[in-house]
Amino acid sequence: MQNFIFFTTPGCHLCELAEALLVAHLDPGIHQVDVLDIAYDDQLLERYGERIPLIKNEVTGAELGWPFDAGQLLDFIGH
Repeated sequence: MQNFIFFTTPGCHLCELAEALLVAHLDPGIHQVDVLDIAYDDQLLERYGERIPLIKNEVTGAELGWPFDAGQLLDFIGH
């Protein structure tokens, strides 16, 4: 199982686009994605506020920030 964190916040239209890519291309049997709303954490808001939507590999710490497309997402997750 590969574990990722998806940094987002409500009302973010780019986050909705990124989420649609995640839903379309990640397999729930292989990939676990925890959604983290940065709006309630000042440190996360400062660190990721300009970079969301962003997906982070929990094991390696690698980050893929917007803009990304399906090909870049698949490369990032190792497919």
